[in-house]
Amino acid sequence: MAVTDVQSPLLGETTCGSLLQQLQQIWDEVGESDKDRDKMLLQIERECLDVYKRKVDQAVKLRAQLLQALADANVELSGLLSALGEKTVAGIPEKNSGTIKEQLAAIAPVLEQLCKQKEERLKEFSDVQAQIQRICGEIAGGFSLNEQPPVVDESDLSLKKLEEYHAQLQELQKEKSERLHKVLEFVSTVHDLCSVLGIDFFSTVTEVHPSLNDSAGIQLKSISNDTLSRLAKTVLALKEDKKQRLKKLQELAAQLIDLWNLMDTPDEERHLFDHVTCNISASVDEVTIPGALAVDLIEQAEVEVERLDQLKFSRMKEIALKKQTELEEIYAHAHIEIDTEAAREKILQIIDLGDVEPSELIANMDSEIVKAKEEAFSRKEILDKVEKWMSACEEESWLEDYNRDENRYNASRGAHLNLKRAEKARNLVNKISAMVDSLVAKTHAWEEDRGLTFTYDGVPLLAMLDEYAMLRHEREEEKRRLRDQKKFHEQVSTEQETVFGSRPSPARPLSTKKVVGPRANGGANGTPSRRLSLNAHQNGSRSTTKDGKRPAAPVNYVAISKEDAASYVSGTEPIPSTP
Repeated sequence: MAVTDVQSPLLGETTCGSLLQQLQQIWDEVGESDKDRDKMLLQIERECLDVYKRKVDQAVKLRAQLLQALADANVELSGLLSALGEKTVAGIPEKNSGTIKEQLAAIAPVLEQLCKQKEERLKEFSDVQAQIQRICGEIAGGFSLNEQPPVVDESDLSLKKLEEYHAQLQELQKEKSERLHKVLEFVSTVHDLCSVLGIDFFSTVTEVHPSLNDSAGIQLKSISNDTLSRLAKTVLALKEDKKQRLKKLQELAAQLIDLWNLMDTPDEERHLFDHVTCNISASVDEVTIPGALAVDLIEQAEVEVERLDQLKFSRMKEIALKKQTELEEIYAHAHIEIDTEAAREKILQIIDLGDVEPSELIANMDSEIVKAKEEAFSRKEILDKVEKWMSACEEESWLEDYNRDENRYNASRGAHLNLKRAEKARNLVNKISAMVDSLVAKTHAWEEDRGLTFTYDGVPLLAMLDEYAMLRHEREEEKRRLRDQKKFHEQVSTEQETVFGSRPSPARPLSTKKVVGPRANGGANGTPSRRLSLNAHQNGSRSTTKDGKRPAAPVNYVAISKEDAASYVSGTEPIPSTP
């Protein structure tokens, strides 16, 4: 076998050729035959071939492994791109560009980058899903501090999917915030209601859910549907309780005030229950003072009402007579006559006999007082007109006295004031007829409407007005007679002057009889008749009741005018007239 390989002098290394030469030299020295030499060389060639085959097999296997690794890398790359929702990424080598190792070397950093990105994306998904799971658990009412971590679907880690989870998380966070706000509002309302009602707040909210009790140290508040429903029911129950307690307290306050007014309870004793009576007209929402509707406060008011009720029974006579006095004052103000003595005797007899319950007696008297007030109100318009009519008649009486005063025009002190009053009085006297007509019409309408006779201090008002009209007519006739008498005297005086040449002194009137008529001051005319005064003890002025304040009827029906008063002749006795 020819040996071509030689030792490289430059490299200084042992080669196959140098070794073969060395082997030839050894064989020459040994004296190996050619046959042995050929056999040994053939063996060497076979061994070399085996070595090459092994190397080739290893190279093939390595290539296959590298190709598989490259394929796996490409599959992994595609999977990562698909999971991350990426179509491509920078740095990916083109297919069949470069050797296998070059391709693997080029794809490795891309895979490393994508794996890192996948881990980060997995963490984001896990965090978002954990928050969603936790909020859903809170809304469902089954939240726990030791929840299992969520299982993330690694097949879809795209940004679109992540955004969907974020949108879902935002909706849940918004819902959680709204629910928490509702829970806190309910809890605040429960706190206010418990404060007003005097109920333990912590035990009340703990019954709804333990997490609502801040003293328990639980940070998370239950926002489940069940908690919201139970809170709403609790608030409704407390509001209804508050409404019922306020209604009861107001009833007790009204009873207290009525009993205080009945028995003239001093202010010092009333002030002890200001916390009860201060809410007598308050609405449910206006009562916010802590403990204002507590059970012990209501019980305290009940005890006081019961005590005053018992005290009221012992003072029933005093209270009943007080009610009767109120009723009498209403009738007196309305000029309605009643038998007060008989009424008082009847009340005392009823109380002594015990035929009627005291509370029923007071209720009946209250009903009578209400009816009396309604009756007085229906008479008010007519009574106001009667008062104006009587005032006008008083001014008429004053004007009559003023006209009889011979010194009324003297420059005395206050004369100008009397002149002004006289002018006003004349204007008022001129309206008396219209006043009477209006009063008669109103009285007729009132009587027709109620089917009753309108009385003034026990006397029919229409009869009083008719009598007034008749006397006024008589007064006008008297004034006309006086004017005729004056003309006759003047005519006689004129004739005597013509016959004797001088005018005689004025003579007294033919008749010295005084004109009968009522006087406001009970003067020379004497006391007026009952027909005018409508009261047996009338002395010429307006009648009064036992309290000395109430007028009965005007006495000065007609006044003499200024011209008539001036017509009296000197030296003649003045003719009295009605005031």
